[in-house]
Parts: sequence; C-alpha cells; structure tokens
Amino acid sequence: MFHLRAFATSQREDGYADGTVQSKVCLLADLGQWLGRTGLAVTHLDEQLVEAFVKHKRRVRRGGLKTLKQFLDHLRKRDLIPDQKLVRDRSPLADILGRYEKHLRSERGLVTATVLNYQSFVRKFLVERFREGPFLFRELKASDISDFVLRRGHSLNVRRAQLMTTAFRSFFRFLFQNGELQADLAASVPTVADWRLSTVPKYLTPEEVERVLKACNRRTASGRRDYAILLLLARLGLRAGEVVALQLDDINWRAGEIIVRGKGLFHDRMPLPPDVGEALTFYLRRDRPACPTRRVFVCMKAPRRGFAGSSTLTTIVRRALVRADLHPPFKGAHLLRHSLATCLLRSGATMREIGEVLRHRVPNTTEIYAKVDFNGLRSLAHPWPIGGGQ
Repeated sequence: MFHLRAFATSQREDGYADGTVQSKVCLLADLGQWLGRTGLAVTHLDEQLVEAFVKHKRRVRRGGLKTLKQFLDHLRKRDLIPDQKLVRDRSPLADILGRYEKHLRSERGLVTATVLNYQSFVRKFLVERFREGPFLFRELKASDISDFVLRRGHSLNVRRAQLMTTAFRSFFRFLFQNGELQADLAASVPTVADWRLSTVPKYLTPEEVERVLKACNRRTASGRRDYAILLLLARLGLRAGEVVALQLDDINWRAGEIIVRGKGLFHDRMPLPPDVGEALTFYLRRDRPACPTRRVFVCMKAPRRGFAGSSTLTTIVRRALVRADLHPPFKGAHLLRHSLATCLLRSGATMREIGEVLRHRVPNTTEIYAKVDFNGLRSLAHPWPIGGGQ
C-alpha cells in the first residue's frame, strides 16, 4: 500500500488528474492482489511478471500498459527492484560502433542526435559490405564507398545525403587514426552536389511575422506559452532545438539576458528584449505548471516534462501560420530565423552583424542572405543590351 501511495503522489506531481491517478491505482491494486495469490511480492516485479499479469487479466484499459511501465520505473528509481537486465551485444558490429560512439562523444563532443545519425549510416554500410563480420577494414576499397553512396543517395534528399557522406568521412578518418586502415579513405567519399546559393531563403515580411504573433490565443495557457516560444524564434532567431533546451537557470532576469545552448555544445549570451521577457514572465508566473524538470517550456498535459524534440516547435509554428492564414512554401521553425535575418539585412545590417545575431561560427553561412538584398543586387546588375549590335 505504501508503494501505491508514493506512486500516486509522483503521478499527481507529474500533472495527472485525480480521476486518472485513481484509475491507475486501481489497476496496480489488482496487480498487487494477483502477486499475493501467486506468492510473490512487489519487490519481485519485472517485465516478465507484468506480461504474465496482462495475460491473466486478458483485458487492460487504454493506458494500462503505460501505467504498469511507469510503476516499474517508479520502483527502480527507489532501488526497490533491480534494473532491467540488458543482454549485452558482443558482436563485432556492436564493438566497432561502440568504439566509434565513444570517439564521437569524447573527442568530437557531438550531441546524441548527431551520434545516432552517424551510427545509422555506418551500420548500414558495414552490414551491406561485411554482413555479420569479421570486419576486414584493410580490404575496403574506394569503390566500395562510392558504390554505396551512389546506390543509397538516390533515395535521400540532399541534406540527408550530405549527412551520410559527412558520417562516412568521420568514420573512415576514425579508422585511419586507430591504425585499422592503411590509407585515409575519407578522401574517397564522394561529395553530394548542393547548389546552396541557388535558391532564395524562404521568409516572412515583418508585417506577416506580426500577424503570426497576434494570431496566438493569449487567453489560454497553451496560447501564452506558444506566444513566448514564437517571440524567441522571431525576435532572437533561435533554432528550434535551442528553445527546447532552454532551462530556467539560463534566464538572468537581473542582467536582462539568456544563455542559449547552441550547436556544437556552444553556450552564448543574448540580450532579452522587453517583449520577450514580458511574455516569458507571464507564462512562467501564470501558466507553467509545477514540475520537476528545469526546462522552461513543458507539455501542458501530463506527464509534465520538457518537449521531446524540435518537431514540437515545428508543429507550433505550423499551427500559428494556419491561424494567421499564411501559407509559405516552408513552414518550419527556421522560417522565423530566416525572416529575422532578412529583416535585419533590409534595415541596413551588415553580413557580419547578421552572423553575430544568428551566432554563425563560419561567416560563409550568412552569405545566402545576400540574395534577398534585391536593392543591393540591382546596383550591381549591368543594363541589358539594346539594339542590333553584335
């Protein structure tokens, strides 16, 4: 009974309604009775016993399996039952991928999402080339790499194909540095053609950005949260992942600035504009539910936790565009970042200043915004020849 009370308390802290918590407790009470009839205690619980209970009960209400998993996690956090036993993969493939992951994290400092992407491409290449092993890397030829890239590249968009080739260069450089290759095959990875400056960045005009912001229903808690998020994207040009990662401790109210957890584990300080600070203050004081996470923005429904990823912000931006009756060809969170850069350029900001606002590490990254400076481009254009001259 003590375990159920503690679990119920934790669920209420996560934002579940009393009725939902009561339903969860009833299911777990049934589990306790079933354990008692079989001569077992709560401390014997594991995934196999939970599966046996579900089969015995035959029918579990919607959300019941999730409740049972949450209860297992609750018991493990309190060291009441042992951690789930994981079968360690000792295959050659797991070994090389494990060593490569350690290299990416400790020496390259890459974030988890990038590591997983790199590993995914490398795994596919190794399985196709060596099957189950052994991995005779010294037998690899440049043609093995180029053939794989050509076969797989056709089914990927340009950005994804570029990520694949970047992963391969990283992996083969890792093998060469560790003496597993006689030659650095990273130079043999073909490049993916991408005419980066061939298109004009998609953006909204300042008037359209204001339409998007005004379309938020600030009479609701979720509307005020989304308004604060959209302001961070529109006024500071933050990336979606940077908004997701924002912590309560990252806001320095006295200094009027925030710490942005950017790409490559870089942390930058940025000034907090008055309207952004006001929106954040209103959301934090009135709408953000009490919860254990230190993330600024959390889910409005239980369990109360930070957003799972950047896709949540993409959804928020898409819905805001629909409410504003705007239908640009690109609808991601980056649209507002592009819009800020374009607005700065047309207000007279230099490329260097724009790069500093957007926190570009490489100046060339900012070059694409030169294409929206139509007045500047007109001054460089030569008049079209008129007449019959050759």
